[in-house]
Amino acid sequence: MKLIKEFREFAARGNVVDLAVAVIMGGAFGKIVTSFVNDVIMPPVGLILGNVNFSNLFISLSGKYETLEEAKKAGAATINYGVFLQTVLDFLIVAFVMFLLVKQINRLRAGAEVPPPSTKDCPYCIANIPLKATRCPQCTSQLQAA
Repeated sequence: MKLIKEFREFAARGNVVDLAVAVIMGGAFGKIVTSFVNDVIMPPVGLILGNVNFSNLFISLSGKYETLEEAKKAGAATINYGVFLQTVLDFLIVAFVMFLLVKQINRLRAGAEVPPPSTKDCPYCIANIPLKATRCPQCTSQLQAA
């Protein structure tokens, strides 16, 4: 029972929940980008390059096949470089969006800079005192000018 209680406390912490939400959102975003690349970007690019279907670009390592589907049905070994190109484009779009997101978050964090400290610790008694203090109000020690 103690283990279950500890696990529940661990899972309820903000960072774990935030990470779980981020993973789920990232997976959903990845599906959207994959569809965007496969269904929106690659068809016009293929049309411009002479009616090329990128998902059917492959090199057969065992025999001659007209389509990737034929090669797969025959169990032939293939290098599917068209699908690989689509996946690389997928990755580049996701990486660029993540770059923009992190850049925006960093910009927002930089806007909320922490003000310089207005206090310091007494070197003798470690009491928190104002920066301009010349004598510690706790231990009455004489402080050096900063």
